[in-house]
Amino acid sequence: MSAPVEFAVWAPLPQRVRLQVDGALHDMRRDDAGWWRAEVEAGPEAGYGFLLDDEDAPRPDPRSRWQPDGVHGLSRRYDPSSYAWGDGAWTGRPLAGGVVYEMHVGTYTPEGTLDSAIDRLDHLVDLGVDFVELLPVNAFDGTHNWGYDGVGWYAVQDSYGGPAAYQRFVDACHARGLGVIQDVVYNHLGPSGNYLPLFFPVFSTGGPNPWGSSINLSGPDSDEVRRYIIDNALMWLRDMHVDGLRLDAVHALVDERATHVLEEMAREVDALSVAVGRPLTLIAESDLNDPRTVTPRVAGGLGMTAQWSDDFHHALHAVLTGEGQGYYDDFADAGLRGLAKTLTGAFFHDGTWSSFRRRHHGRPVDTARLPGWKFLGYLQDHDQIGNRAVGDRISASLSPDLLAVGATLVLTSPFTPMLFMGEEWGASTPWQFFTSHTDPEIGRATAEGRKGEFAEHGWDADVVPDPQDPETFTRSKLDWSEPDREPHARLLQVHRTLLALRREHPELVDPDLRAGTVAFDEDRRWLVVHRGSLRVAVNLAGEAQEIELDRPAGGVLFATGDAPRIDGSTVRLPAGSAAVLTTR
Repeated sequence: MSAPVEFAVWAPLPQRVRLQVDGALHDMRRDDAGWWRAEVEAGPEAGYGFLLDDEDAPRPDPRSRWQPDGVHGLSRRYDPSSYAWGDGAWTGRPLAGGVVYEMHVGTYTPEGTLDSAIDRLDHLVDLGVDFVELLPVNAFDGTHNWGYDGVGWYAVQDSYGGPAAYQRFVDACHARGLGVIQDVVYNHLGPSGNYLPLFFPVFSTGGPNPWGSSINLSGPDSDEVRRYIIDNALMWLRDMHVDGLRLDAVHALVDERATHVLEEMAREVDALSVAVGRPLTLIAESDLNDPRTVTPRVAGGLGMTAQWSDDFHHALHAVLTGEGQGYYDDFADAGLRGLAKTLTGAFFHDGTWSSFRRRHHGRPVDTARLPGWKFLGYLQDHDQIGNRAVGDRISASLSPDLLAVGATLVLTSPFTPMLFMGEEWGASTPWQFFTSHTDPEIGRATAEGRKGEFAEHGWDADVVPDPQDPETFTRSKLDWSEPDREPHARLLQVHRTLLALRREHPELVDPDLRAGTVAFDEDRRWLVVHRGSLRVAVNLAGEAQEIELDRPAGGVLFATGDAPRIDGSTVRLPAGSAAVLTTR
């Protein structure tokens, strides 16, 4: 049934804006701030768009909630309050003490939809994680994409199921006690379907970032651009009942104002958290190694709840694989010393020389003020897999035994652990870079650019998968028959057991970075992490060896392989294994 509806769009650039609703055209009125408005009769799912100046084809709404015909088509009205939520008893959960599971909707299940992902949520409950972190789901060109080429920031990709399916997914997660973190991208826009520059000055004149033009955060007319970003963040948290946001590459948000857009966002999210009565989380991905990112606003920081710790990943990856190319160089040189440094200080580069950057980088974490849970620790994530030439997971390089060792170090660390989908069973499927741009020229340029980038670093371009080839996407889907067969089933049980230990032993979730110490022997390739009265002992050597602890061992809580032999404070660990020990 139609009813009077006010349509509004901020468009200071065009001189004339007309509204099309279900094929009928209506003139719009402009105010002094550049907002255009018109009140017309419209149904609850009416199709609409805006004609700018003398254009004869309507453009989608910059704040469209639904793009059923793709990012080039008309917008469709969607009222998020029409969904009958079943999570009235959900009070949320804090990030501290939790475990995050990173998921890409399109490759998590064979169907690649939000509704099909619901059918696999019980697997995550049995695994023992606390949060599902979805890679970006905002509308992008085509049918499949990592999500970082989104152009419809307010709309849920229709090939995933659209906004209604998204609400069903969040509701289903909450019914199972799982929080939802949504990955969002505010540092750039995708190359196809981005009509925002026709409406308002979304881009800065100050120069590009690695993915294109920088967003206008501090230039002329940037007040409404910032409002566009912060309103989007609030939309996910308020209308979609999401529990947190992961903010992509915040180091690429060039903001010259006294109050950074992240600080402004944190203030408004904190206020919304009070209003809705549940904790709301902001997790930054930052390459700056600046602890001010996660320092509370009252202490002069930006107020992000947490941030990813790539340094911990790089140190762990280099130790386990021996890789030392590119940004792994410094970490490979540091070896176990580098891993020990990140386990006790989060950052390896904390004012030190970075050979990859050819400059000093980072700043030390004040471990007396910042707890370890403010840093996400992981062995794998979508970038560290997908940005490899062939998208190979670490399971293609390591034995099941060493995968279990890696899992032990992540899940007993003082950080907030994060798993990438399929990691829990050592998935053999790759996770490659895939796109489905409908513009042939953009698709060709994307494929050629990808191959050329790796060719410059010595790779044979022929081995780099074509991101536009549908098979690249299909290969990246999880194989759900693997968890039921070896060696995957054993590794899955390792993860379940470790996650259960975190719930049973407070020492393993203690976030005090000052409390943990790490003993290691670089030559003999062993490491012992002190976690309260517990000891996490790791033998990375190719043969069994005896490791001397700082106090007598009491027993074995967990072992990745054969149980170690204990003789007082001496523990004999099998080759390539780890154990969690009690002490007396």
